[in-house]
Amino acid sequence: METQRREIESLLRECELRAGESWYVVDRRWFDQWKEFVETGDQNSTSFPGQIDNAELFEDLDSYHLKDRLVEDEDFVLVPAEAWHKLLAWYGIADDQPPLERKVVDLPSTLKVEVYPIEIFLCLHSNMENVITAKFSRTDSIHSIQRAMCQAFSVPPGSECRLWMKSSDSSCERLRNVHMSVLDACLSSGMTVIMETRNADGTWPSSRPQIMRNSVEEQDSYRGQPGVCGLTNLGNTCFMNSALQCLSNTPPLTEYFLQNSYVDELNFTNPLGMKGEIAEAYADVIKQMWSGRHYSVVPRVFKTKVGHFASQFLGYQQHDSQELLSFLLDGLHEDLNRVKNKEYIELRDADGRQDQEVAEEAWRNHLRRNDSVIVDTFHGLFKSTLVCPECHKVSVTFDPFCYLSVPLPVSKERVMEVFFVSLDPYAKPVQHRVVVPKAGKVSDLCSALSEMTSVPPTQMVVADVFNHRFYKIYNMGESLSAILDRDDIFVYELSVLEEQPEEQVLLALYLRERSHYRDYGSGGGSYGTSLFGHPLLLNVPRSSCSQEALYNLFLQRLARYVRLPDPSEELEEEEEDDEEELYKTQTNGISDDDEQEEVEPAGPSQTDYSCGDATPNRKSDGNTTTEPQAEENHTQPLPDHGDHGENSNGSLSQTEPSCSGDANSADDIDPSEQSGGPAEADGSSEPPAEQPHKPTEEENEEDKQEEACSPSPPANEHPAKRRACHVRRKRLFSIQAVNSNGTTERGMGEGGSAVSFSSQPYVAIDWEPDMKKRFYNENEAEKYVKDPSMEVPQQHMTVQLQQCIELFTTVETLEEENPWYCPVCKKHQLATKKLDLWSLPEVLIIHLKRFSYTKFTREKLDSIVEFPLRDLDFSGFLLRKTLSSEEPPSRYDLIAVSNHYGGLRDGHYTTYAKNKDNGQWYYFDDSKVTYATEDQIVTSAAYVLFYQRQDKIRKPTLPAPNTGPASSTQTSNDTASCKDDEDDAGPSAAASASSITMETE
Repeated sequence: METQRREIESLLRECELRAGESWYVVDRRWFDQWKEFVETGDQNSTSFPGQIDNAELFEDLDSYHLKDRLVEDEDFVLVPAEAWHKLLAWYGIADDQPPLERKVVDLPSTLKVEVYPIEIFLCLHSNMENVITAKFSRTDSIHSIQRAMCQAFSVPPGSECRLWMKSSDSSCERLRNVHMSVLDACLSSGMTVIMETRNADGTWPSSRPQIMRNSVEEQDSYRGQPGVCGLTNLGNTCFMNSALQCLSNTPPLTEYFLQNSYVDELNFTNPLGMKGEIAEAYADVIKQMWSGRHYSVVPRVFKTKVGHFASQFLGYQQHDSQELLSFLLDGLHEDLNRVKNKEYIELRDADGRQDQEVAEEAWRNHLRRNDSVIVDTFHGLFKSTLVCPECHKVSVTFDPFCYLSVPLPVSKERVMEVFFVSLDPYAKPVQHRVVVPKAGKVSDLCSALSEMTSVPPTQMVVADVFNHRFYKIYNMGESLSAILDRDDIFVYELSVLEEQPEEQVLLALYLRERSHYRDYGSGGGSYGTSLFGHPLLLNVPRSSCSQEALYNLFLQRLARYVRLPDPSEELEEEEEDDEEELYKTQTNGISDDDEQEEVEPAGPSQTDYSCGDATPNRKSDGNTTTEPQAEENHTQPLPDHGDHGENSNGSLSQTEPSCSGDANSADDIDPSEQSGGPAEADGSSEPPAEQPHKPTEEENEEDKQEEACSPSPPANEHPAKRRACHVRRKRLFSIQAVNSNGTTERGMGEGGSAVSFSSQPYVAIDWEPDMKKRFYNENEAEKYVKDPSMEVPQQHMTVQLQQCIELFTTVETLEEENPWYCPVCKKHQLATKKLDLWSLPEVLIIHLKRFSYTKFTREKLDSIVEFPLRDLDFSGFLLRKTLSSEEPPSRYDLIAVSNHYGGLRDGHYTTYAKNKDNGQWYYFDDSKVTYATEDQIVTSAAYVLFYQRQDKIRKPTLPAPNTGPASSTQTSNDTASCKDDEDDAGPSAAASASSITMETE
């Protein structure tokens, strides 16, 4: 007994609390009786305690549930495990009573024996009624709860589960990190833990509504090839869908997720990661796509997570698929990084050491901080050599890369399509295709066109036509980079006048049609007008700018499609009445710019002007008010709307005005109307194949108008009273000075001139609808001729992928914005830099840098890059020429391509990818998936290429599908437009071979 006392007291005195160790609860009265017994030293003492009996501590002897609010040293004592086992061996325990084992828990700032473990309710998501109760220590991991639940509810082994914690207020929260302790997860007694298991189709029961089905009946009936699954476009998310499809068809990464290898590698504590959320969201998308049970998956949760962790992807703007790919690979890497605590590593320069040694050191250092499936699959190593231009210090480092961004050779020339308008009024406009320097000026365009037309460049003016008006008239010295491919450019031949240059003016002529209805909203009974047809540019002597002279000049200039009335047609003007007088006094009417129903068919809507000898590029800024006409035979300047029937003094016979030679100065641009390209080529009514259009959005029009229109304040014209009401022959149209927009009207010029010369003059000829219908031939006005240069197919520049890789590895000088700090010179230097490939990953991503940005220009390069589908050999590009037998080969096969169709600010992304299971190529266009053939894959739209090393390629496990219908399927593919799309519709694969301009801003 003395020995027992000494041993137990020694253990109680010396044992310290250590986290995770077990201590036992013993009833205080039994323990006091034991102490009294051993202190007496009499084995026959009445104080013999008997078996250990904790009955007083239990609420009842059925559940053996510990009473609440028991107090240590009053109701019970705690003894260490070793002391308990000795007491148990000496005295035993009362029948059927469980030992009250309790763990030591490491609470914040203290160690404590957990007498009361937490008691939680457990149930399955599929059966919330069947609830069981279980106790867990605060130090237990969430994984131990999951194991207990799988056992209690007989969940099949291998099922993928996730747990939710539900508190009393019914809110649920995911228990993401199964390695976290119950204490850190904030689980407390009375809470419920719900477990759900992943459905066979890859979804979770709690988020099943996220799946898009064609009908309810198909929910469980559809069975397709795993991985052949579209992704719904949520609104401009084709860039995300394209990147996801490429990664989905990268075999090692997809198998890693399908085999649930990611679950044990989720890194919830990495400050550079996303708490495992990006990896889990990506895994959900992959599991659904590879379940074989969906036509298309809605990646809404994934999109939300991406926007949450990368704010640049918030909302529904168009983005770059390669930028998303870069973010996603980095995010997955950090979420799955096996290195939990990154150590600080000081990088060393080569300092003359052997490349092999420096490269191995760099890769070891990289793996000490970065070790994940992304590193295993996508990371390679390149050698970077910097040379100081001053001290010639050579700095060699080896840096990891996740993808190669390779430049494309840039052409120094550019092909432009323009319409040439001859001086001959009966000649139709001619559409030409000219080759000009990419960095050239408008004068270069005129020189190139001069060679084709034999018209001197000095007699040309270049203009951009948009919406029946001049958006801009270009000076010869302006850069061609300001002209976009989709602009409608017209080049007008100007007449050479005998007068001195200062005695002639470049006149811009618009055609307008008056509406039948008054525009009471503009402040009175004026009539609305709308522009139609193609504007003209003419050289006119200042001395011949009277209404009469201009009327005759314009008639001559429009002779091809404006018919003169024959003598039998009487066009007598009626007596003016008060109503007309009232209309004449209206000022400042605002005309509607939109096209009328009778507006011409499609034609190039914009043109840029290169000014010839005249000085065209002045925007009419008209504060110029011209004096009211005093002569009775001229009509008043009308408000924005054409005059309601212009008096014309004199016959319609064409008298040669003094400036008749220039009548031809601007052939009416028969070609283009806003819709896009002149309607008829030499009589044929087919519009040209690829006529660029201006965007027709209101905002773009507003922008154009703001730019093009000078703020011409309305000139409040003072109407001159008619001196007499003669009955005279009526003119076909009236002439009105307007601003550059063709809307607000101005006064007339001095001395009876119809225009003011203080700035670029613009005039409009206003037609009444019935006169226009009788004498204006819209079909003829729209006709144009194609020059033979248009028949030559436009050759896309073709380069080999190997050329791009060679460019990547050539020596370049650093830019001023990105200098290198030389440790010898102690200052920043514009060093020369050379990159060389050292080692390549299993999956090599090659990003073709199609988007070119400089200080002055931004463009997308549409060169066709010829890339091999098989046997891409990198052995010639690797710095290590002698590979040991352990080294992997350097031959690669193509597995996926992300395509971009369109221009800089708009466009559409699609994907070609090879299914890992059956080896068949597919074309993924958002939610639409079709078969593809190998000859369709190489196009000018290819943007990001995925190659897999041949030694890692696994043979298909399934036979290739019967692609008999593929030809018909492919037809639909060629015109694929996204079903659920956004505004970034785009052409598909085959269509991409031709140059397609997408207007989808």
